[in-house]
Amino acid sequence: MVTQEGEKNTVKLAERRVFSQSFKPLYDEGMGLVEEAAEYLDGDGRIAAKHLPQVAAGLYAAESMRLTTRLMQLASWLLLQRSANTGEMTREQVAAEKAKVRLDTVSVPEDTPGWKDLPEKFRSIVQHSLRLQALVRRMDDEIYGLDTGSSAGGRNINPVSDQINLLQTAFGQG
Repeated sequence: MVTQEGEKNTVKLAERRVFSQSFKPLYDEGMGLVEEAAEYLDGDGRIAAKHLPQVAAGLYAAESMRLTTRLMQLASWLLLQRSANTGEMTREQVAAEKAKVRLDTVSVPEDTPGWKDLPEKFRSIVQHSLRLQALVRRMDDEIYGLDTGSSAGGRNINPVSDQINLLQTAFGQG
């Protein structure tokens, strides 16, 4: 059993990382991914999407929205942590504001019909965003002690989203 005093002496590695200079590489990675995704979606991705089969085109549109949402939430979390790190906000202010940030944006499973037809660059960006989201969620849970959603095998379980994806795939084929 850990006592109150013992808890104060526990070093939280995620907290140490976020509230120190070692946060900069994580921040740079996240913001770099936001920029990379925006450039891709507005450029090569837009061109590639026009040549996709019908099922993949629908999946691309849905997955692009999920990707954008996921990256916006990650960027918000990173900006809040940076504000705390630089002293612009107190940790309490960050904790209150981060309650608005969702770190549970799901993606379709890679065995979803049409996934393999999506451009490799797009799939790579989606996978990178999911890995980064998982890392940030673990850090957030460790620092703030809040569970931001359940996951299984690195993917969130969301039966409603899964059903919507199945329906979209079924009607896209029909």
